[in-house]
Amino acid sequence: MAQIRVTTDVDAPPAVVFDLELDVDVHTASLAGSGETATTGTGRRHLGPGDEVTFRGRHFLVRWSMTARVTAWERPHRFVDEQVRGPFRALRHEHRFDALDAGRTRMTDHLVVTAPGGPLGAVVTRWVLAPHLARLLRRRAAHVKAVAEGREAAGEDGGR
Repeated sequence: MAQIRVTTDVDAPPAVVFDLELDVDVHTASLAGSGETATTGTGRRHLGPGDEVTFRGRHFLVRWSMTARVTAWERPHRFVDEQVRGPFRALRHEHRFDALDAGRTRMTDHLVVTAPGGPLGAVVTRWVLAPHLARLLRRRAAHVKAVAEGREAAGEDGGR
């Protein structure tokens, strides 16, 4: 099991950041470098309570697919998504949005992931998977920050 925490301060109110985190087009734009896409089970662009989303992308030269469900929803402060189908034994991603001064938000991603494969899976998780997932979370957070602060349009930066 690995726990990853990424914290980003954003110059936008919590509701704006919360909504951007649940926008599948923003997700796709933030990770375009891996060819990652996100598709909702409902066909809507924004996820809501109980919704499922399927992520597809290329990581480590392999095509991956994972479906997660929004299992907790406290707009605009927090939501949780958890893997229901995919490559991990378990994955839980908590998103927190804490109000700061002057309409700013502290966005915290807390990801807990367990890979299959027993002791070998634990080693791979610690030395390969966790650092890779941390990079993806930082890239995504930077993109959400830029969009929320009006420095980029959703879907136009190609994940840079």
